[in-house]
Amino acid sequence: MTASAQEAISTIAAVATPLGHGAVGIIRVSGPRAKVAVLARFTSLHPKFTDFRPYHLHHGHILGEDGRILDEVLAAFMPGPGSFTGEDVVEIHCHGAPVVLQAVLESILAQGVLPAGPGEFTQRAFLNGRMDLTQAEAVAEIIAATSPSASLLAQTKLSGALSSWLHDLRSTLEELRAQLCLAVDFPEEDLECLAPEDFLRAVERIRDQIRAVLDNSRRNRIWNDGALCVLSGAVNAGKSSLLNLLLGRERAIVSATPGTTRDYLEERLFLQGLEVRLVDTAGVRQDADAVERAGLSLARELQERADVILLVMDNATQGEGLAATFQAAFPPETPSARQPAADLNQELPEPKSILEIFPVSKTLVVANKADLPPAAPEPVVALARLGYAVVHLSAKTGQGLDALQNAMRSMLTSKAPTPRPDTLTPNLRQSLALERADQELTLLRADIHADLPYDLLGVRLESVSVILAEITGEITSTDVLESIFSKFCIGK
Repeated sequence: MTASAQEAISTIAAVATPLGHGAVGIIRVSGPRAKVAVLARFTSLHPKFTDFRPYHLHHGHILGEDGRILDEVLAAFMPGPGSFTGEDVVEIHCHGAPVVLQAVLESILAQGVLPAGPGEFTQRAFLNGRMDLTQAEAVAEIIAATSPSASLLAQTKLSGALSSWLHDLRSTLEELRAQLCLAVDFPEEDLECLAPEDFLRAVERIRDQIRAVLDNSRRNRIWNDGALCVLSGAVNAGKSSLLNLLLGRERAIVSATPGTTRDYLEERLFLQGLEVRLVDTAGVRQDADAVERAGLSLARELQERADVILLVMDNATQGEGLAATFQAAFPPETPSARQPAADLNQELPEPKSILEIFPVSKTLVVANKADLPPAAPEPVVALARLGYAVVHLSAKTGQGLDALQNAMRSMLTSKAPTPRPDTLTPNLRQSLALERADQELTLLRADIHADLPYDLLGVRLESVSVILAEITGEITSTDVLESIFSKFCIGK
């Protein structure tokens, strides 16, 4: 890059550490004037200091415009193109008080430096070829990681594993296209071209690889995004008490009055390294009022999306009629009012069974109040016979809590085992693109069976290659880049 081109690029600065008080706060400055701007406000405490040495910490003070000392700092200079952004970068390590960081930042900005926007440092790293788009997104995923596994999966992408896999796929696609082009351009020559059956097998291998990675993404969703756990049950079964027990603090109001929870409460819990969204829903009863019915409607939607449902039962008093209670609260779909009048006379569907309302594969029955003698164990026994996992617990004493936590984690990880370090897990944007590539390959497979001309097959192959290039950012639009980097925090 020429000197004039470098000068046309702005120099930016921002606080790179989280807001709040801390021992150390870091201000990052990047761009062609980064070193000059910081040197203008830096005075070294070393008598022989003349200039920043690359990759060394320099002890000194940052001064304000009036020459007043703002803070005692350590400054490090990292010249481009070997820095994070690919540009000259200076990091100023200050004391972590927000007022100090703001004063130091303002002093640097006064040197003609611009405040950085969200994700602008990482965007420059991408534009300068320091990383591709999957690695840039991995930076944001590491920052947002809420579990060791989520961090591990993001680190795998940051290392370039997903990029390398996509590059290998594109190379294979280009080799296939080259062989098709040979057959099209030199039909009279006796060239060794790919036989149709070999071409079909190669396409299917690529499609199988893409589908395997998409399966990884779906299976490992809970490690990246957290799991959804919904607490359901009749009124006064002890759902709110269980929520408080799992959280280890008083979050929900506990009362003997039925229907205390009418809306839903949501909290986050870390369960043996896995983030879980706990949702306490309205208690179920047959004579619910309008407000409770609205809450139950929300509960029904949440249960459909849940990874685990905790069906809380009062083991001390719960009697017969449990199925009827839930059938009243979760009725089957009824004919729409917009249907023709004749359709409204049709017979209403059968009430949903307990198995339909609470799928066995994702429901844990929590027999609460285990510290009291069971008055009517029949419902719990009946549910166990239907195949439900049952955990006996006392939300009052904590008895059975370990067993419940282990059962919850076991149910979650049975669907999504702890991922290996080399597992590829594309994010939503990347997965949607891979699904498009999968669709194109499925159409290509049909085209091969239909004996379409090789030049048309080559167009389909090129379409798949372009989609994969969009994932890495080799081919992408400005709008896509702005959408991705706008989700970053300022300073990264």
